[in-house]
Amino acid sequence: MKINYLHTMVRVSDIEASKAFYCALLGLTETRRTENAQGRYTLVFLTAPGEGGADLELTYNWDEKVDGASARNFGHLAYAVENIYEMCARLQAAGVTINRPPRDGRMAFVKSPDGISVELLQMGPALPAAEPWVSMGNTGSW
Repeated sequence: MKINYLHTMVRVSDIEASKAFYCALLGLTETRRTENAQGRYTLVFLTAPGEGGADLELTYNWDEKVDGASARNFGHLAYAVENIYEMCARLQAAGVTINRPPRDGRMAFVKSPDGISVELLQMGPALPAAEPWVSMGNTGSW
């Protein structure tokens, strides 16, 4: 029996704030959008460049308040990045808290505007340890 990965869905409270995080900061691209007035929801599909078919679905229910503290048993999203230090610096400069800094040159965790944990992994081997990341402690949860 064959099975194909389709997407990961996360509920969001503000499409534009979420797109700013996932697209402007992480580098994903919107590939399609569905607005359903009768069902009162919007679906926005994002993908990493060159990764067609591995979508992130942002679901915005017009009349529902999203509580990031209760993400309904969701663990985290994970993305491999070309340079974890540059990505973390970019996110930090935009005001994103680095919850688990890349002290090991390999892994970091941040959160989206809705409290969704996002794991960032260095493509290939870990980068050599570097400041300010080596000395930075964890913040909050991830």
